[in-house]
Amino acid sequence: MLKVKAGDLDKMGLLFERYHRALFAFLYHSTGQAAQSEDMVQTVFYRMLKYRHTFTETGEYRTWMYHLARNVLIDTAKKNQRMVYQADVTAMSEKIISEPAADIQLEKKQESENLHAALAKLNPEYREVLVLSRFQELSYQEIADILGTSEGNIKVRVHRAMKELKSIYLK
Repeated sequence: MLKVKAGDLDKMGLLFERYHRALFAFLYHSTGQAAQSEDMVQTVFYRMLKYRHTFTETGEYRTWMYHLARNVLIDTAKKNQRMVYQADVTAMSEKIISEPAADIQLEKKQESENLHAALAKLNPEYREVLVLSRFQELSYQEIADILGTSEGNIKVRVHRAMKELKSIYLK
C-alpha cells in the first residue's frame, strides 16, 4: 500500500487480487447480499485509491482496509435506510456440504440454514464482531483497531455475541 500511496497505482491490482475475496466474505456475511457485496468491494477499492494519502506506515494494511469497508457498510445502510440480512442459504450450504452421504448433506444444510437464520436475528453490532473474528479470522486487537475501541471491549462483545447467537440458535 505504501507504493500505491507513493503513486505506483499498478500495485493496486496486486492488493485487489490478494484481498478482494476476504473483503467480499466480510461484506457478504454482514449483508447477506452477494450482488450488493460485490458493489461494495469495488467501492472499498475505489476509496482506497481516493484516500490512499490517509494510510500510514504505523498501521496495518488489513486494519485500514476493514475500516474503509466498515464505512462503506455504514454508508450503504444509510443509503438504503435499512439493511436486511437475507443470506443466500443455498449458496452457502453448497460450500459447506462436502460429504457424499445424502443424510449428512441434509443435516449440514439444515445446520447452515439455522446458523444463517440465527445470524440474521443477531444484533448488527454483534454480527459484525463475529464475522470479523470467526469468518475473517482477525485478531481481537485488529478488530479493536477497526472499530476504534479496546481489545477488552472486543472480547466482551464477542463473548456476548456468542452467548446471544447460542440462545437464538438453540431456540
